[in-house]
Amino acid sequence: MDKVDRPLSPHVTVYGWRITNSLSILHRLTGLVLTFGAAVLAWWLLSIASGPEAYEGARDVLGSGWFKLPLILFALCFFYHLANGIRHLTWDFGFGFARREIRASGWTVVAFAIAATVVYALLAII
Repeated sequence: MDKVDRPLSPHVTVYGWRITNSLSILHRLTGLVLTFGAAVLAWWLLSIASGPEAYEGARDVLGSGWFKLPLILFALCFFYHLANGIRHLTWDFGFGFARREIRASGWTVVAFAIAATVVYALLAII
């Protein structure tokens, strides 16, 4: 067989940068952030079960002013991951594969995540 000089898998030099690969990377990153957030949630729940002193310590950290920014960023990751997950579910049913629909749904996911985070931050945090 002749050796073919081409990449063995899709590579950034072969494909242009599109919203689809950006959102795919962002989906993976937000999943990692949500894993960290789950660990913080577990710490908070364990502090509740561990008694009043442990709970007060967790409440002091999680209720402090500096923790508002990480909480808002966690909410952004949550809303993005939720909306993009729903987008992927519609793809699993075979809908939304036209190039225009893919771009529109991608930007809709981003817009929803930002809008939901702003509403959440205004109502629940600030």
